Amino acid sequence: MRRLLATVKLLPYMKVLETSQTFLEFRRTKHRTVADWKKMIRQLLLSFLLIQTTLVAARGRGRRHPAVVPPPAKKWLTLNGGEPVVVARGGFSGIAPESSLPAYSTAQQTSLASTILLCDLQLTKDAQGFCQSSLNLQNATTIATAFPDLKPRTYNINGKNVEGFYGVDFLADDLLKNVFCKLSDGYTELQFPFSVCRVLSSGYNLVQSIYSRSPGMDGSYPLLTPYDVVGMQGPPPVLWMNVECCCNFVLQYPSFYDGLKLSSSAFIIDTMRDLNPAYISSPEIGFLKGLVGKVNPAKLIFKIPDINEVEPTTKKTYVTLLSDINMIKTFASGIILPKESIWPVDSGRLLLPATSSVSDFHKAGVEVYASGFANDDYLSYNYSYDPTKEYLQFIDNSQFSVDGVITDFPATASESIACLAQNKNAPKIVKALIISDDGASGDYPGSTDLAYQKAIDDGTEIIDCSVQLSKDGTAFCLPSADLIGTTTAASLFMDRSTRIPEIQDKNGIFSFDLTWTEIQSLKPQLASVFDGPLARNPANKNAGKFVTLNEFLDLAKKRAVTGVLINIENAAYLASNKGLDIVGAVTTALSNATLDKQSTQKVLIQSDDSSVLSKFQDIKTYQRVLAIDKDISGSTQETAQEVKKYADAVKVFRNSIVLDYPNPVFMSLNYSNLVEVMHAANISVYVGILRNEFQNFLFDYYADPYVELATLTQKGVDGIVTDYPSLQTVTCCPLLLQGPHVPIQMPIFHIQYYPSIQVTCLTIWLQQNLQRLHPLYLSFKMQMSMILHCLL
Repeated sequence: MRRLLATVKLLPYMKVLETSQTFLEFRRTKHRTVADWKKMIRQLLLSFLLIQTTLVAARGRGRRHPAVVPPPAKKWLTLNGGEPVVVARGGFSGIAPESSLPAYSTAQQTSLASTILLCDLQLTKDAQGFCQSSLNLQNATTIATAFPDLKPRTYNINGKNVEGFYGVDFLADDLLKNVFCKLSDGYTELQFPFSVCRVLSSGYNLVQSIYSRSPGMDGSYPLLTPYDVVGMQGPPPVLWMNVECCCNFVLQYPSFYDGLKLSSSAFIIDTMRDLNPAYISSPEIGFLKGLVGKVNPAKLIFKIPDINEVEPTTKKTYVTLLSDINMIKTFASGIILPKESIWPVDSGRLLLPATSSVSDFHKAGVEVYASGFANDDYLSYNYSYDPTKEYLQFIDNSQFSVDGVITDFPATASESIACLAQNKNAPKIVKALIISDDGASGDYPGSTDLAYQKAIDDGTEIIDCSVQLSKDGTAFCLPSADLIGTTTAASLFMDRSTRIPEIQDKNGIFSFDLTWTEIQSLKPQLASVFDGPLARNPANKNAGKFVTLNEFLDLAKKRAVTGVLINIENAAYLASNKGLDIVGAVTTALSNATLDKQSTQKVLIQSDDSSVLSKFQDIKTYQRVLAIDKDISGSTQETAQEVKKYADAVKVFRNSIVLDYPNPVFMSLNYSNLVEVMHAANISVYVGILRNEFQNFLFDYYADPYVELATLTQKGVDGIVTDYPSLQTVTCCPLLLQGPHVPIQMPIFHIQYYPSIQVTCLTIWLQQNLQRLHPLYLSFKMQMSMILHCLL
């Protein structure tokens, strides 16, 4: 018996060994078809899933982590005074196909232990249930290719004829065996090329149709039933059953099934004992009333999809029904409200005052859940593109807290609740210096008085000034010598446009060709890194005023910041072609501010020119920073020693530390050795520029700025340069508490544990490192990473 049990435990690793051997044979094959690739990838995915489920099943067995003393219990403004819950819509549907195995399992692995898994229930022709929010399965699955000879059907749904492929036309056995998941929704217009997904597709699976999300898992995982969700490895999940389907924003209700002689309420009642859902929600009053008293102890929740839509039972708009809370209480103990119904947003994407909805329902004893959260949505400008700020707006304000949030990104919601909420005065855990990039240039025009004030108010330790010179020698702060991108110069001085190859390839209007008086006649301009809906707040487009170098230094001393960073560029050109001494201007300004004769505040002198840095070598209190303005994939001891001759620190790009796959993969690959090599030479490493906009992230950063921050700080960088310094000044939690909380994984751990693994050594490596490998590390993105290591 013991031998049998040991063999069973080794089955996953035997499968990996078999797969690695198959892969070796596969690589030797000269003529490999697309079908061969698909078969190989399926075997790899199965192997990784077997390892993952084995590790997850082993949680709690063996040696435990050292106990962590929990902080004092937080007091919440929820209805019951407890912590708001995180509801994962279709699992972690922001990174994996909604309602697929990796979506649900990753939600459990990366979120609070109390996270609830939401299943949007649909029925098959033979009255079996499966989880998928899109009624038209063509949007979110590979059903069209699974049944190429089958023509789409048209159903009249809420008075509209909708053509597509529907689960009610298929027997459960046919649907669950042949149709697979896609990452789906379709409200985002951004599109990324991802040809690799054509190779990864294996059969007919779920797919992703939000094109700003990675389709790398499309075509790999089948549809799941509610039984599959509750039967996953690990602790039994809390299940939320939502009986409603959305397709192209046309609402469907349980009555759709009634017309087909199928009963979603009968399915719910018949499976209560087995599935034991804690929550059952629907936007149809008649359906919920039919369940009253029949599904205890599950909570019945009334869902408001859109306040202007008509509820099919009463034929009244939802906004009308919301005024009759006592009526709602007769059949529901809670309500789901779109987040905009709680905190409205105006046409300029700015927050309006909160409605009284949460307070009104709480007074009546009704719980309120907010829906519609996604990191890759176009957030209100008030949040500075930081998704955690949006969650905090709903759970950590002085007026109320919603009782739960329904989200596509449960890990971010979890870190907001467990880490950031009610934690404004927590001590800083991150050791790296927080360095602004032209002040808070994500919110205001860079290097203006407002940008610096906000950066300081948000806790920035080092404020920076990229020094420019006017024609008459006035030193001031501006991101670039070219005024076109950061001021309104193009509308007034286009005749001064010229091309200077020593500075940039394109034409520009340069500060040293205008007098200070002429520059003051301009307005600063907020520069957006991304266009369209990700452009930065237009309300602040021309806000603030220009700041001279002397004013900047006075502000730094008055506000007692930790230090200043002075960036010097184009010194040689200015001296030889314009007769301007930018190094002298900086030296004089620092001396006049007496910053050269003190050590209380740090002074960082940054330049991409080593000869500039050498001119400050005699002032020992200054730290000289070499700006490396190109991607590097690592360093050598010889290079570090050469840098040490004229610099005490380097400033590098993000992907010089975290290497990534080339387009079109958009995922992390590995850490470089740059930090270790520079630290060995006693050289500090600063990295930037960090930005919050979700399009700025690799796919395996979860569209979460904190994941990138934690990834870099975990590597030991000494400073973070960012357009949004408020992000970095809060407490950044590495691992959350034990007990009611499960550790939340913030850094992208797979680059630490999977340094360029080849499949040929995968089995040996797993056997050697299995005991120290945390089960949570083997997540969706790690499977993807190992697959890509094999393919690329």
